[in-house]
Amino acid sequence: MNMRRTALGLMLIALAGGGGLACARIVRKSDTSSALPQLVLYGNVDFRQISLAFNDGERITDVFVEEGERVSKGQCVAAIDTRRLDRSIGQAQAQVSAQRQILDRLRSGSRPEEIAQARATLESARVEAANARQQYGHFKEAQKGAVTQRDIENSKAALDVAEARVIVAQKALDLAVAGPRHEEIAEADARLRGLEAQVGLLREQLADARLYAPCDAVVLSRALEPGEMAAPQRPVVILGVTGRKWIRAYVGEPNVGRVQLCAAASVVVDSHPERRFHGGVSFVSAVAEFTPRAVQTEELRTSLVYEVRIAVFDPHDELRLGMPATVSLDADGRT
Repeated sequence: MNMRRTALGLMLIALAGGGGLACARIVRKSDTSSALPQLVLYGNVDFRQISLAFNDGERITDVFVEEGERVSKGQCVAAIDTRRLDRSIGQAQAQVSAQRQILDRLRSGSRPEEIAQARATLESARVEAANARQQYGHFKEAQKGAVTQRDIENSKAALDVAEARVIVAQKALDLAVAGPRHEEIAEADARLRGLEAQVGLLREQLADARLYAPCDAVVLSRALEPGEMAAPQRPVVILGVTGRKWIRAYVGEPNVGRVQLCAAASVVVDSHPERRFHGGVSFVSAVAEFTPRAVQTEELRTSLVYEVRIAVFDPHDELRLGMPATVSLDADGRT
């Protein structure tokens, strides 16, 4: 009984698979046999814009470009006042030089003359201590009445002071011979590196005092003029990147499935009706736009549109920002 059920199941699976293949062939045949009309989209020429602003707040001294002018990559377009920054750099460089001298002195250690001076000071202290010791011994051995008790106490105090000076001189000689501590050298080196980093930061600010075009572009706007105060939030020059252009268009929800990435397209603009610019679909939005935001009925679905971008090849730079354009796209992605 179990064997019969197994055989029957295998037969059903085989029949279902065969039926599925047959349906797939029918669907493919019907799809290829139907020809959809050409899809036409309407949009505008668009390209990327770059807003150039200074990092620091300072007064603008020059704007070297005019609106509509073409600029090359690395070309200076504006500059700000650097007089105060130049003074700060000079002060920081002087501090670096002074700290470098301190570090070199610590690394060199004590000079031979300093060690010889410490030895001489120690010998002088020892001689004074010996004299004080001898005087104190004389006072102690003197007969009563020859010296007073106060004289003996004073000589003892002078001896203690002289012996203490010997100890101080000996420590000074030891420090001169040993030289600076490693911690002092490390501290001086850290201060030097901090000052050098400050100079580097000031030099970067000096380099940022001039604005350069990051790529080949066209000047769309001069937002600020010489004499005005620059700020990171205030663009000075707005550039349009003309190297890559596209048509920004919108397609209705019923036709969004007919637009495929990399599909070839042709573009016509009113300014050049006799010319056809070639391009391809580079972007299809995955999110619907415009109202209504949420679809609640079947009738509202047709109100949804999706953004489409068609990259255009414009070797002679004839397309302008915002120019209306008509895009023709075949159903199978061929123009």
